[in-house]
Amino acid sequence: MAISAKMVKELREQTGAGMMDCKKALTETDGDMEKAVDFLREKGIAKAAKKADRVAAEGLAHIKTEGNKAVLVEINAETDFVAKNENFVNLVDQVASFLLEKTPASVEDALALDYDAEGTLENYINNQIAKIGEKISLRRFEIVERGDNEAFGSYIHMGGRIGVLSVLEGTTDEEVAKDVAMHVAAINPKYVSRDEVSEEEVNREREVLKQQAMNEGKPENIVDKMVEGRLSKYFEEICLNDQPFVKDGDQKVGKFVASKNAKVKTFYRYEVGEGMEKREDNFAEEVMSQVKK
Repeated sequence: MAISAKMVKELREQTGAGMMDCKKALTETDGDMEKAVDFLREKGIAKAAKKADRVAAEGLAHIKTEGNKAVLVEINAETDFVAKNENFVNLVDQVASFLLEKTPASVEDALALDYDAEGTLENYINNQIAKIGEKISLRRFEIVERGDNEAFGSYIHMGGRIGVLSVLEGTTDEEVAKDVAMHVAAINPKYVSRDEVSEEEVNREREVLKQQAMNEGKPENIVDKMVEGRLSKYFEEICLNDQPFVKDGDQKVGKFVASKNAKVKTFYRYEVGEGMEKREDNFAEEVMSQVKK
């Protein structure tokens, strides 16, 4: 019978097995879901299934560069305990190398790629789940290429809690680019420059600031001037070039980079687990959960 994408998705959700494995199991069992689950269990592919509904919000951000290409990747585990485990650290590094070599367009594309003799990258990760004992997931990655007169700046903070990859144009000085990456890790800007901020966002902020000034009882004839002044402070909060440089608060990041005859082209900042619900375990429970495995 014809195996639909919906059937494959359902089997993946039940077993945590890879897409191609699920498709093969359904094909072998003529679309019988229960038999397909048993097929995967018999093959040892569904070992990761019981981990599938767990929250993996710890893990590592990692950067790898090779020539004109670099990758920033976040791979998650359930506990900080495992995130520091040598096997997990090696897994993150190996996956980063694989992504840099294959340059897939998305997480889904990456997981479906052949990784080794055992199958896809998704198979490999699922096999590691069985060995390490926690849910592991490739959450996101960014593959970046630089030009000949551009520099990568890479910075990993707190052993992989935050990873920043910056790209400067007009220079090949990686130390300057790294200084920018360190600033981004510390201050967390949203944009490089003001012209990246949408008109809609600027207008929304302008209206909020105007209402604030009116509520403060400020005279109408100076409200507009006040709003523009406060808007400049807003840009300092969200735009990298407008922020006081962490290494020298007397100059803005944009001015610092310009003094090196360069400018910031872009940056990427990953903070592990940001936007994800985290487990509320205490350390003793975390240690015992490892001892029992």
